[in-house]
Amino acid sequence: MHTTTGRWRLGLALSLLTVLLWGILPIALAIALQVLDVYTVIWFRFLVSFVVLAIYLGGRWKLPNLSHLRSTSWILLAIAIFFLAGNYLFFMQGLALTSPANAEVIIQLAPLLMGIGGLILFKERYTLLQWIGISLLTVGLVLFFHEQLNNLITSQGKYLVGSGFVVVGAITWSIYALAQKQLLQSLSSPSIMLVIYGGCTLCFTPFANPKTIFTLGFWHFAILLFCAFNTLIAYGAFAESLEHWEASRVSAVLALAPVVTLIAVWFVSVLSPKLIAPESLTLVGIIGAVLVVLGSVTIALGKSTKT
Repeated sequence: MHTTTGRWRLGLALSLLTVLLWGILPIALAIALQVLDVYTVIWFRFLVSFVVLAIYLGGRWKLPNLSHLRSTSWILLAIAIFFLAGNYLFFMQGLALTSPANAEVIIQLAPLLMGIGGLILFKERYTLLQWIGISLLTVGLVLFFHEQLNNLITSQGKYLVGSGFVVVGAITWSIYALAQKQLLQSLSSPSIMLVIYGGCTLCFTPFANPKTIFTLGFWHFAILLFCAFNTLIAYGAFAESLEHWEASRVSAVLALAPVVTLIAVWFVSVLSPKLIAPESLTLVGIIGAVLVVLGSVTIALGKSTKT
């Protein structure tokens, strides 16, 4: 099984960069979905990520060759491609039917499942302090999204269906992430992401409508381009973080993404109320946010053992 380099500071920094980019991504995607369909947005994100990464690796003479690919498990690559494509599809469908904050809290099932997978598959072990951190993180998420959780329980119709899509998206992402970590045994993280981006692009090409992109105004095209580069940088940072840090710890840091989302929603709603509806945050929600941060830091920085 894959083992980390032990450079935990680099792994932490890359994880925090991923959190920042993933935290603001749902807002940009919600704006893009105002003018484009789900399949075209996903296809464009994967296509741009593939082309830019291919140019970057080609310029550094680091494109994966046939010998590298032959030594890689094609089954794991297929799993990573299929389940990441599924994650994008289900999350986007869910986001179109709910709200950025709601989608972001539900998608936190993904790093939680990834952390559990890291404990089981990669023999990672938490200390007592880190289990306390998980408790703080769980309670914090419940308090932080108390109103969103109430909406989920009492809602009917498309809001509930959209939330179900996001749950499935969380499950598919956790499977992708664990496959991605195991692939690091035979390929570098940029090479893995290049193959995955290319495979996902091919998956969505039959369903995309590229002509609609040329009808966009400057603002919406800029948002779409931001979503594409967000994909490239965030997933590159995430993949590299798994090279240096345990999956269970990376997953704990990723739990901070909802905090970034809610702050970003508040900021955008203040600047442009018509663009994104503001999310209400009570004292209970603020306490929950503090607990999420404390729990994530405790898990990430606590000394874990490995059997």
